[in-house]
Amino acid sequence: MGIDKKWNIRIGSMKSGPKNLISDVEGVTVGHSTIACGEVQTGVTALKPHQGNTYLDKLMAACVVFNGMGKSAGLVEVEEMGYIETPLMLTNTLSVGTVSEALVRYMLEQNKDIGDTTGSVNPVVFECNDSELNELRGLHVKEENVREALENCSADFEEGAVGAGRGMKCHDLKGGIGSASRVFELDGKEYTIGALLMTNHAKFEDLIVAGDPVGTRFENPYPSGTIRPSEKDKGSCITIIATDCPLSERQLKRIARRAITGLSRTGSFMANGSGEIALAFTTANRKPHYIKNAVMQMGLLHDESLDTVFRAVIESVEEAVISSMLHAETVTGRKGMKLISLAELL
Repeated sequence: MGIDKKWNIRIGSMKSGPKNLISDVEGVTVGHSTIACGEVQTGVTALKPHQGNTYLDKLMAACVVFNGMGKSAGLVEVEEMGYIETPLMLTNTLSVGTVSEALVRYMLEQNKDIGDTTGSVNPVVFECNDSELNELRGLHVKEENVREALENCSADFEEGAVGAGRGMKCHDLKGGIGSASRVFELDGKEYTIGALLMTNHAKFEDLIVAGDPVGTRFENPYPSGTIRPSEKDKGSCITIIATDCPLSERQLKRIARRAITGLSRTGSFMANGSGEIALAFTTANRKPHYIKNAVMQMGLLHDESLDTVFRAVIESVEEAVISSMLHAETVTGRKGMKLISLAELL
C-alpha cells in the first residue's frame, strides 16, 4: 500500500516497511466501517495499538494541536498522563459522542474492574467534518459501526474513501485514510515509524506531489456542470504516528510536532477553519495499569539520534497524504457534491 510503484512517485529517500502502512509497526492493526448510501457518506476507523489489553498495558504517547478547530475527545488526559489506554478511533465531527460511548462499552466488556475496583477509562476519538459530502445532521454512525471497525482491525487494511475517510475532502479532491511507513537502523537494530492520516484539509491550488506543484497546473479539476467544493479551507487533518522505537513522552511530542512538516510539503498551511492534530505513541515503552514495582524500567533513545526519526515521520506523513488521495475513488454525496480522485488527474 502507500503509493503504488505504478504512479512513479517517490516521497523522500528512506526505505519503507514491507506493507508501507502504519501496521508495519508490529502489533498495530486498523479496521473500517464504511457507510456509503446516497447522501450518507461517512464511517468509522479504528486503530488498535497492540494486540493485548490496552487498558492493562498502556502505551506511552503524546499529542500536539497545531490548529485547534477540532472536537477530538480524550486528548486532555493524554497530554497530562502521557499514555493511551484504548484503541484510537476516527469518525465525523458529530459522531464523537456516539463513538466515545461505544468505545467505553467495548472497554467495559474487556475490563470488569473499570469503574468498580479501579478507575475509569479515557477513550480517544478523533474527528473531521465531512458535511460537504455527508448528510452530517442525520447522525448516521451507530454503535454497531464502531464494533464493526474494531472487529475488522487487521495488519492489511484499505486506504482512501473508506471508514472515517469516506466523506473526507483533501485539496478539493477526494481525501480519506492514508498510511505509510519508514524503516531505519540504530545500533544495528531496525526500527519502524508508521503514519495513519485522515485527510480533510487544504486547497487544490496549493497541492504539491513529491515536490511537483500539481495544483498550479490545473485551473479547475472539475468537469463543466459539476459542483466545486467550497472556496475556503474548512477541513482538518488527523495524524497518528506509531513506532517501535523506545521514546519518552517528551520525545514522542517532539516527533508528533514534525507531522506539520510532512503536511506542509503537500501544500497545507493550516487555515483558520482547519483542525490539525497529531498523536504519537510507542509500542516499546508501556505502563502497566496495576503497579508491581515503584520504579519502571524503560528504554530511551538519545536525543542526538532523533534526527533519523524526525525524517522518518516527515516522509511517512507526506506520503500518507498523497496515498489517501490516490487510493480514494471519486465519490458523489450530499446535494450532488462530487469529489474526484487524484488518480484521475495524474
